[in-house]
Parts: sequence; structure tokens; C-alpha cells
Amino acid sequence: MTADQVVLTGICGRGHHGVYEFERDQGQDFVVDITCTVDLGAAAASDDLADTIDYSALATAVVADIERDPVNLIERLADRIARTCLHHRRITTATVTVHKPQAPMPVRVGDVAVTLTRSNAT
Repeated sequence: MTADQVVLTGICGRGHHGVYEFERDQGQDFVVDITCTVDLGAAAASDDLADTIDYSALATAVVADIERDPVNLIERLADRIARTCLHHRRITTATVTVHKPQAPMPVRVGDVAVTLTRSNAT
């Protein structure tokens, strides 16, 4: 199994996710970090984009996931994003962290985030 990874951090999008009506009405910013396990041997040898992941396309797909259909929980949003990552045939595992820095909390916190990992069956 390869230990190669592609990492994108700080992907920003505006979504309308949350359990409270005002979150869905007003929306808020979400920040996503992804780590994808992928064999980069062919890309390292060929220096050809076709042998790796198009980072731009992946980031664009993540933002589309943030900005579409509202969900209640960021756990579900993280799962959606992980599954989008796994649609890329070269990615075998995706670890996704969804940050919700403006989450309504009863006490002051710097960030609220969830991290999950999903894999394609081999």
C-alpha cells in the first residue's frame, strides 16, 4: 500500500448547513482540509498531470459540495466530500476535516471541526 498523499488545506466555501433555521437562512463559511492517499509513482516518473490528481478540479468539487444541498451535521458534509474525493479513480483513501468556525456555541471556542476517513474497497 502506498503512503503517498495529496493534501489540500483551507478550501473555503459558503454553505447553509446546520440544525438551526438561522444557519440555513444566513449561511456561513466552512473550511475544509483533505488528505488523499494516492500512488504518485507514475506522476513522479512521467511529470504528467494525467498520472496524478488535478488539484484544481478536486478543490472545485469540494467547494461545490460545500455550497450545494444543506445538511444538518458537518459529519454528513464531511462524508459527502470524502465520497467526492473517492470518485477520482487514483484516490484510495480520503481524510476530510470540515471546520465550522462560526458554529453557534454556548461558550467561546476557536473552531468546531470533524475529521473522518473513507476508503475505496480494494
